[in-house]
Amino acid sequence: MKWIKTIGPGLAVAATGVGAGDMVAAAVAGSKYTVAVVWAVVLGAILKYTLNEGIGRWQFATGTTLLEGWIAKLPKWVSWYFLIYLFLWTFIVGGALMSSCGIAAHSIFPGISVSQWAIIHSFGGMALVYWGKYSFFEKAIKFFIGLMFGTLIISAAMILPDIDFLPLTTTASYIPKGSGKFLVGILGGVGGSVTLLSYSYWLRESKSSSKSNFRNSKWELLISYGFTGLFGIAVLLIASSVNLPGEYSGSQLILAIADTLESKTGTPGRFIFLFGFWGAVASSLLGVWQGVPYLFSDFIHSSGFTKTLKVNNLQNKYYNGYLLYLGLAPVLLLYFDKPLWVVIIYSIIGAFFMPFLAIILLILNNKKEWVGDFKNPVLINILLILSILIFGYLCVVEVLETV
Repeated sequence: MKWIKTIGPGLAVAATGVGAGDMVAAAVAGSKYTVAVVWAVVLGAILKYTLNEGIGRWQFATGTTLLEGWIAKLPKWVSWYFLIYLFLWTFIVGGALMSSCGIAAHSIFPGISVSQWAIIHSFGGMALVYWGKYSFFEKAIKFFIGLMFGTLIISAAMILPDIDFLPLTTTASYIPKGSGKFLVGILGGVGGSVTLLSYSYWLRESKSSSKSNFRNSKWELLISYGFTGLFGIAVLLIASSVNLPGEYSGSQLILAIADTLESKTGTPGRFIFLFGFWGAVASSLLGVWQGVPYLFSDFIHSSGFTKTLKVNNLQNKYYNGYLLYLGLAPVLLLYFDKPLWVVIIYSIIGAFFMPFLAIILLILNNKKEWVGDFKNPVLINILLILSILIFGYLCVVEVLETV
């Protein structure tokens, strides 16, 4: 396992992108449609790899982050749209991550309430980011990857004999009737969204953003998203082996699966699975708390509001100010319902982000005068167009459901 010491930024962005939402989407699909939808997890990981490869491609070609690139090359409204979305995304996703961490920790150590655990995780994340260096963050992410991967693979192996592979005997069973929305949800959920942009800053922090490292970056991302895909498949396999009474949503579905696993494998099986769930959501929280403030400080710098800011320096006032907003403002959602107008605006603006990112990569990385020999190959362009079609469909569904 010495090779794992040589990969960092890609592993960090892949681990950050795997959270409660991904586990829930895979669990729902697994419990409803068994293992017939494994292909959706694999395709989702491939599409997110393609987007992340594009982010890295621009940076290796130009020496600038993708955010710097679109601020300099594209109309101003593009950047302001993103800034509005970033504030809303931070508020809602930050609250969801705190809540998920609280539920996961409370399920293992019930002596402390969900909200208390949520606040502990948020403040702990802020402290680790503020006082810790990038090297510490990278080591922590590798620990969480090991915990997530190890526990979920063990859980899947424990219940493997109970899985029914019979549905795979017919071609039509790969897209079961009524599974469309769940399949698209898996495709869109595997591997994160806004957190993909953190890859640019982690490349800088790891001092591996020179052009000579591009080939290594692609292998790193391939390995990292391989882990992501295997993780999603493990959750899907586990969920396909249990028969859940009634309907569940959100993190409660994960807890229901843990209860069912306990009846099949005993108490150790329950806690192995729950520690894996905690590892997934805790790594997401730490990655978001560490990576997302870079986006705000980069926006301030690249938009010309300051001339002295180093965007890859954790100890600047814009980074730390946004870290405080990220760690404190979403606490309100632990005690109050999300305001309806915030949810509506977030849902509509946020639905456009993934196709927006794919379109930007198609524009920026296909102009030879901007990226030179790093211009997209045909296969990458095909995968980006596929991403636009799939995430565009998801966008339309999200907007229609919202309005």
